[in-house]
Amino acid sequence: MSSAFTIQLTARIRKEALRLGFFKAGIAPVRPLPNSERYTKWLRAGMHGQMAYLERRAPERLNPELLLEGARSVLVLALNYYSRTACSDLPLKGRIGRYAAGDDYHGIVGTRLDALLAFIRNQAAAARGRCYVDTGPVMEKVWGAQTSIGWMGKNTTLISRSHGSWFYIGIILLDIELEYDSPEEDSCGQCDRCIQACPAGAITAPYVLDARRCISYLTQMRGAIPHPLRPLMGRWIFGCDACQEACPWNRVTLEASGPDSQPGEKDLLPDLAPLVDISEGEFSRGFKKSAIHQTTRDQFVRNVVVALGNSGNIEAVPALERALQDSSPLVRSHAAWALGRLAAASVSRILRSARKKETDPTVLEEIDLATS
Repeated sequence: MSSAFTIQLTARIRKEALRLGFFKAGIAPVRPLPNSERYTKWLRAGMHGQMAYLERRAPERLNPELLLEGARSVLVLALNYYSRTACSDLPLKGRIGRYAAGDDYHGIVGTRLDALLAFIRNQAAAARGRCYVDTGPVMEKVWGAQTSIGWMGKNTTLISRSHGSWFYIGIILLDIELEYDSPEEDSCGQCDRCIQACPAGAITAPYVLDARRCISYLTQMRGAIPHPLRPLMGRWIFGCDACQEACPWNRVTLEASGPDSQPGEKDLLPDLAPLVDISEGEFSRGFKKSAIHQTTRDQFVRNVVVALGNSGNIEAVPALERALQDSSPLVRSHAAWALGRLAAASVSRILRSARKKETDPTVLEEIDLATS
C-alpha cells in the first residue's frame, strides 16, 4: 500500500507534468517486461535493419536497473504533436512526417523532462533519476503500454484514447516508489487498417514491424534504397504517417498548441524541386533545429529525387537533370532511377549525356538500367 507521502508526491508530479505541457503522465513499477522474448526474436530476424544500436544495448533495454541502479519507477510522459496540415495531392509536393515538423522533438521533450526531474528532486531531495527522449536504450512505447497512457497498437505505435498516436514519449527513470497506474486495455479489436495502409507492407503481422520495409526507416537509412521499395515510398522524403492516418483512434486527436509544437504547412509539404539544389551548408542551417538533421544532406536529397521520380510528372525532369550532376554519387544514382520513371522525350538524351561524363560504377549501372 502506498504511503500518504507517495500518494501526494505522485499527484504533485502529475500536476506539474500537465503544467509543463504533457497531456498525461503514466507511471509503472520497474519489473521484467512482458513478452521480452518477442524483442529478442525480432532482433534475431534482422528486422531492425541498420539500427545496430538496438541489438548492441539490448540488455539495458530489457532491464532499466542497468541504466539507473536501484531504479524503482518508470515515469512515462506524453506530449501531443498533431497538426492537420499534412496532405496534398500536388505531385511535386513532398511529404514529411508530422513528428519531424517544427523544432526537434528531442529538445522540446528533453527540456520539459529536465524541468520535471528538477521538480521531483525539489519535492524528494534524495531521489535520483535519468531522462530519455528516444536517445537511450529505453523501450519507451513498451513502458508506456504498462501505464494508463495507452496500449501498443498493431502498427507498434502507442495509442491513447484521447490523443490517438500523435504524441512524443519521454521517460524518466526514478529510484523512488510512486503510485502506479493500471495498464490501459488493448482496444484495437479486429481492426487492421494500419496493416492494410502501410505502403510497403512493413507491418508483417499484428504488432510486428519489419523496419527494413518501413518508409520512415527507408528515408533515414544509409546508402542506396532497395529498388523494389523506391516506388512504394511515394512522396515521403522524411518519415511516414500512413499507418497512423489510417488508425480510427486518430480521428479524436486534438491539434497541438504552443509555438514549439505547432508545425506549419510549409514544413510538412515542401516543394520538391528546390530541395534538389540544397547545399550542405543550407541543409545544416535549415534543419539544425529539426529532427531531419538526424539524416545527412545526401540522404535527404536522395529521398527528394525518389519522390520526384514517383511523382509521374514530367515537370520534375529539370530538377532531376540537375540532381544527375550532384557531387554525391548516392544522389546521382537515385536521380538516374527517377528519370527512368518519367515518360518525357528528353529523358533518354539527358541520361546518355550524363553517361559520357560519369565515372562512378553505381551511377553508371543505374543509368544503364534506366535506359534499358
